[in-house]
Amino acid sequence: MDFNFYTLFSGITTEEMAYLQQATAGLSENQQRHFVNIYGSKRRTAQDLLLFTLLGFIGIAGVHRFLVGQIAMGIIYFFTGGFCGIGTIVDLINHKSLANSYNRDMAYESLQIVKMGGY
Repeated sequence: MDFNFYTLFSGITTEEMAYLQQATAGLSENQQRHFVNIYGSKRRTAQDLLLFTLLGFIGIAGVHRFLVGQIAMGIIYFFTGGFCGIGTIVDLINHKSLANSYNRDMAYESLQIVKMGGY
């Protein structure tokens, strides 16, 4: 692949780009294009999670957990006020690792979709 499509993702880190390049190394160019389309629609940026985590301080705690697919934790955060604000503060500090973990899961899922789709 001559052009690196991963540079088009907003807020991509070198760590994430290296992981994506390694994960998609054996794919054809057509498969890589499909992967980029699927993964691009699923990934979350650390900046988005930071903004949604900050909502926890104005009374809407847990929205960021819903964004990363942690529905049960989102509900718990919502009804406990982000564990009385402590959980929200912890997530504010760890928002990048939340985004990285979610994005790795979505990269793996997208890779499996592309491989099973026979592109």
